[in-house]
Amino acid sequence: MAKYGEGDKRWIVEERADGANVHNWHWAERDCLEWSRSLLSSLLSGLPVLSGEGGLTIKTKTLDRLDGEAYVNIRKGKVIPGYELSLSLSFDAEAGGDSPDSAPLAQFSGTIEIPYLADENAGEDPEVKVSLREDAGPVGARIKEAFLAKGKPLILEKIRVYVQAMANGGPAKDELEVKKPVSKNSTAASAAPPAPAKKEEKKEKKGREGFKTISMTEKFYCRAKDLYEILMDENRWKGFTQSNARISKEVGGEFSLFDGSITGVNQELQEGKVIVQKWRFGSWNDGIFSTVKLSFDEPEPGVTIVKLMQTDVPEEDRYGNSTVRFFYLKVKAAAADSWHLKK
Repeated sequence: MAKYGEGDKRWIVEERADGANVHNWHWAERDCLEWSRSLLSSLLSGLPVLSGEGGLTIKTKTLDRLDGEAYVNIRKGKVIPGYELSLSLSFDAEAGGDSPDSAPLAQFSGTIEIPYLADENAGEDPEVKVSLREDAGPVGARIKEAFLAKGKPLILEKIRVYVQAMANGGPAKDELEVKKPVSKNSTAASAAPPAPAKKEEKKEKKGREGFKTISMTEKFYCRAKDLYEILMDENRWKGFTQSNARISKEVGGEFSLFDGSITGVNQELQEGKVIVQKWRFGSWNDGIFSTVKLSFDEPEPGVTIVKLMQTDVPEEDRYGNSTVRFFYLKVKAAAADSWHLKK
């Protein structure tokens, strides 16, 4: 055995000059906050909302604030975006009559706020709040109403551009295109005659095209019945996720998690042993459900092994975004809560 402070150099990990993350095979994370600030500023600044219609002129000014985090994870060439942002945007408005004899224009300034823009709600439009900095009375009410009718759809359209850009890799998009590996099959296909029909039949037998299976095993230092209880308790869910949850404890009962982002139906429930659910994200295409099976094993008191198998997971949602494996977070969050219970 080596002395303290010494070690076999064969087992010491060092930086290598020839090291490279070939084809983004290894996990890589790119910070995207400043890139997001630049893109959202260019998308949202200087947008003409109204140009005299109804006696109103409204135009956005600048992105005044962007708080939160934004990043892109890349693993095996696949993009997994993550962002939780809040932002505010200023705008100018002028109000007056729509004829030469009308009263002079009155000028106002206001703020548009988007308090929560996150990857977990990528398939939904975020909340947009409009406020005026002056007490404008009835005129202010007209401006707000006009902005919500004409400006809000314009703002949301630009936000969708940002969401799609993050799904495509954000600032790492060009790098991904350059490093994208050339498929051996595509190279062979260009040099060889078309494959016979029999090979296509074999492909279909390999699995359902466009879907994948997720499996993992985790160890938790708690009792199996406690972990099962936490996963089926909507009040604890609300507490440790800080979001709304509704969970039935009956077979055939429905559940809803993360403010409705995840919904499904219980198919099999065995206390402390098995949970089987039909389970989907709101951003998946209509009618698509995966099947989640959680198996609990307690080889010794206070140690629980959980095996997760999730089948029929679509590779992309309805917006073309790669599926993010949020169920892993669900199990991890439950484990953290269970640990606190043991304390």
